[in-house]
Amino acid sequence: SQWRHWKTTKGETIDQIADLLNLLKNSPDSRRMIVSAWNPEDVPSMALPPCHTMFQFYVADGKLSCQLYQRSADVFLGVPFNIASYALLTHLIANEVGLEVGEFVHTLGDAHIYLNHMEQVETQLAREERELPTLVLKHPEKSMFEIDVDDVIVEGYNPHPTIKAPIAV
Repeated sequence: SQWRHWKTTKGETIDQIADLLNLLKNSPDSRRMIVSAWNPEDVPSMALPPCHTMFQFYVADGKLSCQLYQRSADVFLGVPFNIASYALLTHLIANEVGLEVGEFVHTLGDAHIYLNHMEQVETQLAREERELPTLVLKHPEKSMFEIDVDDVIVEGYNPHPTIKAPIAV
C-alpha cells in the first residue's frame, strides 16, 4: 500500500512506483529513485512494521541496479525469499524502462537467525553450492503490470531438497 498508495497529510495519494518509472525514463541519473515503505505515522498502529524499509534504483553504464535496506532480516527463512523477490522486481523494472539488469545490493540492519532454526541452518551450510539460475521474461514486450507468473522463467534452477522450519515473528 505504501508503494502505490501513500497517503499524504494533504489527503493526496503518491504512487512511488509510477514516480520511480517516470524518473528512470526521464532522469536516469537521478539519485532520488527511492521507494519507502516506512511511514512514521502508521508505524505505531502496525502489528509488524515493514522489514524492507526502502529500496533505491540507480543506473550505471546502461544497467539498472537496486539497493534494498532491510531493517530486520530473518537470514534463514526470509532473506532468500527477499533476494528472489527484489531480483525479480529489478528485472521487471529494467525491462519496463528498457535497461539491462545490473546488481542487487542487500543491506541488512538487524540480521538474525532464530535459535529454533539452528539445526536447519547447519544443514543448509553443509550443502554443496550449485550453479545460480537465470531469470528470463518470456514476453519482454509486456508491461510489468501485465506479466503473470507464467511469463517468468527460471532457467537452470536445481535446488536441494526443501528444509522445513517454523516461522518466528
